[in-house]
Amino acid sequence: MNPLKSLKDNKQTLSYLYLFLSILGAILPMMANFDFAMEYGNSFDIKNFISLANANPAAQSISRDLLVGASAVFIWIVNESRKLKIKNMWVVYLGTFLIAFAFSAPFFLFLRERRIIEIEK
Repeated sequence: MNPLKSLKDNKQTLSYLYLFLSILGAILPMMANFDFAMEYGNSFDIKNFISLANANPAAQSISRDLLVGASAVFIWIVNESRKLKIKNMWVVYLGTFLIAFAFSAPFFLFLRERRIIEIEK
């Protein structure tokens, strides 16, 4: 039995997997951001954050990869949400910039799966 096919066939389970990933996607980056704030001053200095995110070739690679990949996925999210008329998209849009893309992308997939379940009923 293929577990990925099983997930695809069970949209309910898949939606909750996306929800779990969105929770992790909120918690893990926020923990790193709090560590950053504690180590580099009691506030979130965006200039220093961006500087450190580009401090070496490895950091530059992952920063640029995230920028391009997240931009493309965000455009798809906007278009897909309009096509499917998904509600509560403000959470995804704000979450992308205030929490983390690691939160908003899986949360959108959760909302999308729930909408598909609703449409198929």
